[in-house]
Parts: sequence; C-alpha cells; structure tokens
Amino acid sequence: MKRVFFIDDSGPPLGHLILAFGAYLGGFDGNFVWNRIGAEYPSSVSVWSLRLLPALCGALCVPLVYLLTLELRFSHLSALGAALLLLLENSLIVQSRFMLLESVLIFFVLLAFFSYLRFHNTPSSCFRYGWLILSGASCAAAVGVKYMGVFSYLLLLGVASLHTWNLIGDRGVSHIIRQFIDYYWFQVVCLLVVPVLLYVFWFYVHLSLLHRSGPHDQLMSSAFQASLEGGLSRITQGQPLEVAYGSQVTLRSSASQPVPCWLHSHKANYPIRYENGRGSSHQQQVTCYPFKDVNNWWIIKDPGRQELVVSSPPRPVRHGDVIQLVHGMTSRFLNSHDVAAPMSPHAQEVSGYIDFNVSMPTQNLWRVDISNREAESESWKTILSDVRLVHVNTSAVLRMTGVSLPDWGFRQLEVVADKLFKAQSSSLDWTVEEHRYGTSQEQKEREAELHSPTHIDVNRKISFWAKFLEVQWKMLTVKQEDSEHKYSSSPLEWITMETNIAYWLHSSTNAQIHLIGNPVSWGVANLSLLAYQLLAAVYLLRRRRGFKDLPDGVWSQFVCLGCVCVGGWVVNFVPFFLMEKTLFLYHYLPALCYLHLLSPALLEHTHTHLLRYVHTHTHTHTHTHCILSLSFNVIRTQSLRCDWSFWS
Repeated sequence: MKRVFFIDDSGPPLGHLILAFGAYLGGFDGNFVWNRIGAEYPSSVSVWSLRLLPALCGALCVPLVYLLTLELRFSHLSALGAALLLLLENSLIVQSRFMLLESVLIFFVLLAFFSYLRFHNTPSSCFRYGWLILSGASCAAAVGVKYMGVFSYLLLLGVASLHTWNLIGDRGVSHIIRQFIDYYWFQVVCLLVVPVLLYVFWFYVHLSLLHRSGPHDQLMSSAFQASLEGGLSRITQGQPLEVAYGSQVTLRSSASQPVPCWLHSHKANYPIRYENGRGSSHQQQVTCYPFKDVNNWWIIKDPGRQELVVSSPPRPVRHGDVIQLVHGMTSRFLNSHDVAAPMSPHAQEVSGYIDFNVSMPTQNLWRVDISNREAESESWKTILSDVRLVHVNTSAVLRMTGVSLPDWGFRQLEVVADKLFKAQSSSLDWTVEEHRYGTSQEQKEREAELHSPTHIDVNRKISFWAKFLEVQWKMLTVKQEDSEHKYSSSPLEWITMETNIAYWLHSSTNAQIHLIGNPVSWGVANLSLLAYQLLAAVYLLRRRRGFKDLPDGVWSQFVCLGCVCVGGWVVNFVPFFLMEKTLFLYHYLPALCYLHLLSPALLEHTHTHLLRYVHTHTHTHTHTHCILSLSFNVIRTQSLRCDWSFWS
C-alpha cells in the first residue's frame, strides 16, 4: 500500500497483490504494521476487506470440487461427498478466514484442473477453447501466488500430454491431420505461452507499483537499488557513469550470501601468527564490510602516473586495462602475494601493502575484466558493470569468501585472491556503487572530500527485463535465516495430524483459534490413498496377465482419477522432504484437497465396478459348475474326502 519494494522467498507477487486489492477496497492505507500474529489493531483498520478475498476463494473451492468430480466422470453423489469433505474440513475453514494465501492457491489449482477437464470432455466447438484459456490463466495465477503451484501446473501439463498422446493413437481421428495440428498448437499456446506471459505480467505490475526503497533493497544489486526512489538512489543520483583514472569508488561484492558487503580496509594489520601457527605478511587488513563506511572508498590509479585525481577530459577505464587500487583513507595499495589467506589457506592473502623492507616486493597491479561486457573495448560503468579484478602477477581473482574473520579482524568478512576455476562465479564480481571524480591530490583534502560526494547529473535506468530476471534469481537463491518455531513440523507429522498451529489466544478469556484438521476426514483420506494404490497394483498385475477386469472406458476413468488426485497429492507433498525451510501444517492443505477429491470417487468405483464384478464372478462361477455334465467316475476323482457319497 505504501509502494515500498519487498521480496518474498515464498513466491511471486500475485498473492500479495490480491491481498493489497482487498485492502484497497476497504480503504486500508498501510500505516498499521502487521508484525505479530494476534496483535491488537485499531478500529480504523478494515480487517474484513483484507480477509475478504482469501475467504471468498476458500468458499468457492467447495463448488469447484463438486464440478471437478463431475468432470472426472463420477456421479453427483460422489461430487456431493467431495464437496462435503472440503466444506467440513476444519483446517481449510480456519486457513481461509485469515490473510493467508493457501486458500487462494487451492482455488486457482482447482480452477485450472476443472477448466482443462471441461475443455477435454466438451465436444468439438469454438467455445471449448475458452475453457483451455481459462485453464492456462489459472495455472499462471497458481504459480503467481506461490511457487508450490508450479508442481500442480507441471502435473496438468503431464495430463494434457497424456491426452494428446492417446489422441495420436486414436485411429478414429488420425485422418483429420489439420484438426489435430490446430488442437495441438492451441494447447501449446494456452498452456505454455499464456501462463508465461501472465506470469511476467504479475511482475510487471509488482515492479511498477513498488518503486520506493525498502528494507529488502540490500538483497538486490546496486543497479536495482538505484532504480528505486529513496535509499541508494539518493546517494547515486547524478554520479558519473564511466569510471576513470582518479575516480573515487566503493566496490560492492555481487555475491548475495551471507550478506551484501563492500571492499574495505582499515588501520589494522594481520597478526604475525594465526591461532594455528601459520604466519602472515603482517600487512594492512583488507576485508569485506557489510555496512556503509568511509573506509570503503578506493581510488582508481593509473600505474604510469602519480596523480590521484581525474584529468580533464576524464580518461575512462576499459576492459583489459591494468590499474592500481589505492585505499582512500590510508593510501595503501591493494596487494596480493604468495602468502596463504587467514581463513582460506588454499587462496592468497589480500592486503594493503606496507614496505617492511623484508624482501616482500609489492604486487599491486590488477587487470579489469568486465564480465557482462558487450564489446572488448567497453568502458567500466558505475552500477551497470560487473567487474572481476585479476591479479596480474598470479592470475588470481579478487573475491569475498563469506567467512568471518576472528576478533583481530573485527568479525568482518574475508577477502582473498583465488584462482578462477576454484571460485564460484557469483563471488568473483564487483560493482562500483558510489562514484565520484576525485579532485584532491593531498591526503587531508582527499579525506575531507571522501565525506562529501559530488553530484554530476547523469540519468541511468535498468530495463524491466533486467529487474525481472534479478528478482527471479533472488527469490530462488536467497534464503531467509533458518529459525526454529514452536509450531513447525515435518511432512510425516502432517499425515497423522500429530501437529497443529495456535493462531490466536485471548489473554483474559483463554479463547483460542487453532489450525487443526478433521480427524475423520484425514483418516478417510489416508485410507483412500492406500486403497487406490493397492487397487491399482492389482489391476495392473492382472492386466499384465491378460485379465481385463474393467472395460476400457472405466479403466481410463480410473487412471485419470489417479493422475489428478494421487498425482496431485504426490507433487504437493513429496517436494517438502527436499526443502530446507521451516515447515508448518498449512503447507499440507493443497495435497489434502486432492485426497478429499479422491475418497468419494474411489468409493463409487469400488461399489459400482469392483463389488459388482466380484458378485457377478461368484454368481457365474456357481452356476457354471451346475451346468457341467460330469460322469460318476469323474465326480469320485474330484472328491476331496473319500467318505463323501454321490449318486451313480
């Protein structure tokens, strides 16, 4: 509501946009901060509007399950049973009454499958493709709410691929080649192209609305931060675009873990000997510091000149140029040599060079390698260029390891020079974040200058696609701090419902709101899952031996039920075993909905086909022996007991 940029590792922004739309309908201005579950809120906050859309989606899931059961070709009675199971599920009722996104995710997933099956079951007509478009849009919405929607989307694509494969093998329609090609390409457009375009559109709206700086800025690149109002943009606005000899710069590591930080040095040396007995150069420490500081400033120097100011006109630094980096506050040259780094002994130490006259010559030349260059002669640009600094003497690359130094290093992060093939690419790049043209040659004047950046009006922006790709990468790679929670649980605990979540507790009346499932419906769901697997195994074994217990149409119905319901449970449950994040009971709700859909349908199948088959088979077997004509001798030889009497 305040247009402040944020990033959420739980998924794309559509779910938050939906909640924000509900808040907008109720006139919520965003001034109240929701920082604690159960916190008191003023009467002016329109909570009803914030809860409206999740509650509406939760309510609409009930008729959707009814319609989806019908599209699976089961009776109205089974559809009513599935709807009742969903309607009476405690956990779904509670979850849909809060400002949470699970009910929204479940709604779009159910709508996607219903729309696709309606398209598949509808006879050929121009209107049936409207259902396919709706299915693709619902898939995009499900993925746009939470990344867990991806698994249901992939399942739907698998079901569509299976139907297409069966259509190819149908000799009744194989002669209509043009119709099949149109059918195939329309599916590609509706189920692949439309979801991708809508997914991008969600982010376009998100990034267009959230144009102000916020607390999540530091996770993003300098270029991204500079494109937001406030924050870094207030510092970088009007900075020179091209880095020149004599430029004063701060260098930020492009690595996002463990924290963003800047190349740093200070008036403290490496200890003569480390705790493990290894020796050091005892030169000035060079680290990576996760805070803005005047000691983050460095000066780009031409090795062939003594001046530390920008000439007129400025001479830009280009890809492949060899430079020296001079620390702004201490005038030490950035140096590396064949001395083991303090925490990473396989890499070289990086230091601010001090001449102790101990046969340790200076090695302070660095080659500029612009990794995202578009031309070999491209100049080094502020914020936009990702640069690798290659040590000329050893071909090692300057990088942050992410390891914290001991107390003698003030717990700052280690910086080393490492071989290119030994390091991860994300930790090799550096970006000029703050930049100005130096004008002071004397040290004291330069120190004063470092505290007061100048501004030259240069406007720069990054494209939507650059921001879109960066947000995608951050959401997939940036991990929030792992934290144990009182109500966190493991996936195995969800099946047996050994866990719950206390959402709210009244301090005086002891009134409580808990997220807990319905024991009866959860037990039925688990039994249905087990029964389907056993029944499918029996059917497959018998079909392998040539016994077709079910007609082809009924078998296709049974397989489709398993693909949608059992497959939906698998793709929404198994991935949690591979996730390194704090998990809660509500993560199981999408998988549970598939089992509630399965239970009545499987019961109908058992009653209609399995029990009828057993009854018919037994009845036929009895009468078959009654109509056989057997001789007396044959009867005697087939007798189980010798004292049985038979008429001759």
